[in-house]
Amino acid sequence: MDNAPLLWVVLGLTAFGLLWIVVTYNGLVRHVNYCNDAWSDIDTELKRRYDLIPNLVETVKAYATHERTLMESVMRARSAAQASHGSPREQARDENVLVGQVRQVMAVAEAYPDLKAGRNFLALQRELTDTEDRIQRARRFYNANVRDLNTRIEVVPSNIIAGWFKFDKREYFEIDDVVQRNAPAMKL
Repeated sequence: MDNAPLLWVVLGLTAFGLLWIVVTYNGLVRHVNYCNDAWSDIDTELKRRYDLIPNLVETVKAYATHERTLMESVMRARSAAQASHGSPREQARDENVLVGQVRQVMAVAEAYPDLKAGRNFLALQRELTDTEDRIQRARRFYNANVRDLNTRIEVVPSNIIAGWFKFDKREYFEIDDVVQRNAPAMKL
């Protein structure tokens, strides 16, 4: 009977340890799900951009008939970005190319006053600007969730559970070129 208090202490510590493992594991799973949800927000906004670009290209193409090569390169960049399903770093690289191509289309549009004043073109500019803003918000939200997950994976003592259950750090969705950190310049 003298071992009864010791047994209760051991059982209590074991229960506490198991509870800590479960709570920590569930917290890591929750953060992984937050990251997945945030990434789907980025994906939704990127698809929205992909849907707008053909309309933009067609509108500009009607005015800038001699810019055929540029329009084709925009559509190639759109296809490459749309098909990119790699890591956030790989996808950001493809998005950078697409944004650069869209900027070139906007620069061409500057040379055509009738195009710049056209209702369809102005509406497309507004939609694209709004979409770029949404992408940036979704990117910041995703990166904040990645930061929180990566922190939980790295800090003691949750790093022990993360290691046991093979939780991996996530990549940030970052734009590499400082010049391209801003949305495409669109004058309304």
